Amino acid sequence: MRDVTWVALGGVAGAVSRFLVGTWTVKHLTASFPLATLLVNVVGSFIIGFFLVWTTERVFADPRWRLLIAIGFCGGLTTYSSYAFESFKMYEQGNLKLLILNIVGNNLAALSAVLLGAVVARML
Repeated sequence: MRDVTWVALGGVAGAVSRFLVGTWTVKHLTASFPLATLLVNVVGSFIIGFFLVWTTERVFADPRWRLLIAIGFCGGLTTYSSYAFESFKMYEQGNLKLLILNIVGNNLAALSAVLLGAVVARML
């Protein structure tokens, strides 16, 4: 299978997962804050932190797994463009408190999730 196929398969799974998290979050938690974007960014950050450290420091993995998981799945799951646009809209609407919460939440939580993923991978 070609490299692009592995990326595409992972991307489809990531994008569908992102859609499901988004619809569930709006239905069951909140529609007034982009919580789904924050959740997928944090989860995706944990996954990529864990996966890349685990497969480079702990186990041997076929390079196609990186294409499938890190580039495809995490690329389809995480939503930096959505995060940026939602932040822009909060700014335009004058929601400065939500804007700051969104920026700090996505950046601090996502970075923390990468670090946590790396720690967990190294513990295995």
